[in-house]
Amino acid sequence: MQFIINLHDRLFTTIHAFLAPWFLTTAARFSFTSVTLLFFWNSGKTKIGDSIFSPSFGSYAQIFPKKFESLGYNASLMSGFDTLVVLLGTYAEFILPAMIALGLFTRLASVGMIGFIGMMSIVDIYGHNIDATTIGSMFDGLPNGVIMDQRLLWVFLLLVLVIKGGGPISLDYILTKFRK
Repeated sequence: MQFIINLHDRLFTTIHAFLAPWFLTTAARFSFTSVTLLFFWNSGKTKIGDSIFSPSFGSYAQIFPKKFESLGYNASLMSGFDTLVVLLGTYAEFILPAMIALGLFTRLASVGMIGFIGMMSIVDIYGHNIDATTIGSMFDGLPNGVIMDQRLLWVFLLLVLVIKGGGPISLDYILTKFRK
């Protein structure tokens, strides 16, 4: 029995020594990027109007659905603050996932994405009145709840990056080397 325990310990100590410095951060960035980068970029593209400084008509319906409806879907009645929120949210959908993909200011970008995903979830639940099946619930045995299941996994990957940073295969690592 002791032989098996020693073999186990040697094997996994060796694996850990090889993978620990780079694998978890790289895998978290790769997973988050491969699953969400195009999702957020495509979503952001729907919010751009005539220019990057002009929100599309539908952007207000996506971000402020109840208010936009109450104003008769008249974008000119939305406040300057509403427009600023729409524009900043749109920019965040492009910039933050790209920063994570590149490993540039990874911790800060990951915190920003966690906040973005939280706000996106709140708007989906309360603004768009999505149903309980779409929301899902923890420990329900169904892995397809868009809010509770899918976004929990996204946030977990981002938390790994908040805690561990971008890792050695990132622009953060390169910038750190130039700082010294």
